[in-house]
Amino acid sequence: MIEYLKYIYKTYINRTMLKMLALGFSSGFPFLLTFGTLTYWFKEAGLAIALIGGFSLVKIPYSLKWLWSPAIDNIKIPVLYKIGRRRSWGIIIQILLFISIFSLSCFNPAQKTSLMAFLAVLTAFLSASQDIVLDAYRVECFEKTPDKQASGVAIFVLGYRLGLIYSGAGALYLASFYDWNTSYKIMACGVFVGLITLIFSSEAVKYKYEKKKVDIKEFFNKSVIAPFKDFVKNKNWGWILLLIFTYHLSNAYFNPVINPFYDDMGFTKIEVANVMKLYGMIAAIMGGIVGGLIINKIGLRNGLLYFGILQCLSTMLFSVQAIYGHNMPMFIFVVTVENFISGLATTALVAYISSLCNKLYTATQYALLSSVMSISRDIFSATSGIVAQFLGWKLFFVFSAIMSLPSILIIMIILKKSDCKIKK
Repeated sequence: MIEYLKYIYKTYINRTMLKMLALGFSSGFPFLLTFGTLTYWFKEAGLAIALIGGFSLVKIPYSLKWLWSPAIDNIKIPVLYKIGRRRSWGIIIQILLFISIFSLSCFNPAQKTSLMAFLAVLTAFLSASQDIVLDAYRVECFEKTPDKQASGVAIFVLGYRLGLIYSGAGALYLASFYDWNTSYKIMACGVFVGLITLIFSSEAVKYKYEKKKVDIKEFFNKSVIAPFKDFVKNKNWGWILLLIFTYHLSNAYFNPVINPFYDDMGFTKIEVANVMKLYGMIAAIMGGIVGGLIINKIGLRNGLLYFGILQCLSTMLFSVQAIYGHNMPMFIFVVTVENFISGLATTALVAYISSLCNKLYTATQYALLSSVMSISRDIFSATSGIVAQFLGWKLFFVFSAIMSLPSILIIMIILKKSDCKIKK
């Protein structure tokens, strides 16, 4: 037991992992501010469920970030580039992100719906751009120690989850005691966690920019075409894209309407915030950490399969919640289980995507692969509000759970391919 605790301490308690925790937080907290938390605000402002579900389209930048990732990967920022290409881009983006989130706090969604939609898209664009930088930086931090990549992912996901708690439960608390506008002003300050971390960190991999005059065609071939050609060399690239698209599909589909669901069940903002902060946060922390440890023991391929099955089952629990209605013990149980299993599955998927990236094209390839995952979350899920209205909450969550079953079949198919990159 003592030896196992020493192993955990050595794996997770160090400067690099602390940096991953902070950057994970920075990556995670803007997401709900254009998604779950914003839909809660819109629900209270009187907007229809169907419109709220469709509002998930404002997050399209997460699905399309691969389009501008080559620019972030290769273009240098004047003067600031001297501190490193990842850090320079990260610092500039985070400053702009603070401005966009703070701007959201200045309006009323019932009166300025279109303007807030624009600001939400802008925030999502900047958040997606930040993800390009931070994901590449994370992968590069473990270039010399690839065996620690899964553990690094676990801590990064833990930070991401803490960021979601901050902009989820934290924002609900503030909105209950003050108002939504004040809440969003304070939420904007979350940017400083990542900003300060990057300022006091060193660049993971030094990059030499070419001094010669840039040729557009050469730049396009090197920065856009080459990363795509490198990825499709994998014989199973088509199956891999399908796996990434479907793996989180059940969670992605119900997330746009989960806060309106809680509201319809009769839970107050304080009740939701309490459960998410206490039980959800603990479960998410344990899920991320345990996920990394389990993957180190059983292998990435087994982790993907087992965690994928579990997340389909956890989605079904929300149908049980719909039957029980306003029942706090059941609510606590459902949130705890869902957050824990989601932590397991997210760690497995992010570690898998990271393992597929060629270090020569880290930012572009990771942005491409994670964008595939975002399509199901940001575009496909736009119909969730309409489907929820048509089926009702009980059947809606059953429908959502079934949507991730194809990922289980795809994993089994890929595992039969001897040249698959999922390693034991």
